[in-house]
Amino acid sequence: MLIKKPDDIKRSEITPEQTYLNRRNFMRAGVLAGSTLLTAALYREFAVPEEPLRQQGEKLNVQQAANDTVPPLTEARTSFADITHYNNFYEFSTDKSAVAYKARNFVTRPWTVAVEGLVQKPKTFDLDDLLKLAPVEERVYRHRCVEGWSMVIPWVGFPLARLLKEVEPLGQARYVAFQTIYAPSQMPNQSTGVLDWPYVEGLRLDEAMHPLTLLVSGLYGQTLLPQNGAPLRLVVPWKYGFKGIKSIIKITLTSEQPPTTWNLAASDEYGFYSNVNPNVDHPRWSQKRERRIGEFGVRDTLLFNGYAEQVGQLYSGMDLRANF
Repeated sequence: MLIKKPDDIKRSEITPEQTYLNRRNFMRAGVLAGSTLLTAALYREFAVPEEPLRQQGEKLNVQQAANDTVPPLTEARTSFADITHYNNFYEFSTDKSAVAYKARNFVTRPWTVAVEGLVQKPKTFDLDDLLKLAPVEERVYRHRCVEGWSMVIPWVGFPLARLLKEVEPLGQARYVAFQTIYAPSQMPNQSTGVLDWPYVEGLRLDEAMHPLTLLVSGLYGQTLLPQNGAPLRLVVPWKYGFKGIKSIIKITLTSEQPPTTWNLAASDEYGFYSNVNPNVDHPRWSQKRERRIGEFGVRDTLLFNGYAEQVGQLYSGMDLRANF
């Protein structure tokens, strides 16, 4: 039997790494979602060892959100184990079940967040000072991934509007841009060409100021773990999950629509708005159905992820097929 030495092995035979290093081929190859529904169905059975269940953050002093602000959910919450061990965080890995392990030593203190651009009072906040701007509260939101899976997550955070009011947006401000930390020494995939780094996202100012839009510092009553976007991430519950930028270090108010990572990578697949809309298919799969992690079977996907009553007016008169 012939055993090849490492120097004899062609790069073309090492399929995953070669695919990762070419962003466009990676996107078109369908690795993002190809068998996501099957993977989600089998995940709980095979991918969650007992050890991760002991991974915990620090306990938070959490208030409950008022029902007149956040529509109550009767759907079962996704387990802590699943939320913290089935993760999209491409800075660490494209393998959802590998992110928690690869992110385990990510350093989240000290941490600062700069808020700048078209504001009256630009400021760089120490994380601990930023988290004192408003009491953190628990909000149980649906989370829908563009790949076809979903969760119900008890996030802990406060409305982004509270921070934006602190810096006083100027009249010319129409958009809010976000940027993730760039730290290849800690985030191994930032040394590859999977995506353009650092990760960037954006919202319209009225979307950012909506009371459902959260800056999140925890879940299940404790601080975020690295794989979930520690120490601070964005949550916009009516949009697909990739809009929820993680490990934020900079927020910039601007008059122009900012670039966003997935739109730069594949503009025909990932639009700026990225609202959950089951009537607009992804070019490579339908968005009409979803699989809830921890459950078998599929369910119908709801328009705006079930938050149409709260946010539908933001898009009055817009063509949501053109502005996907």
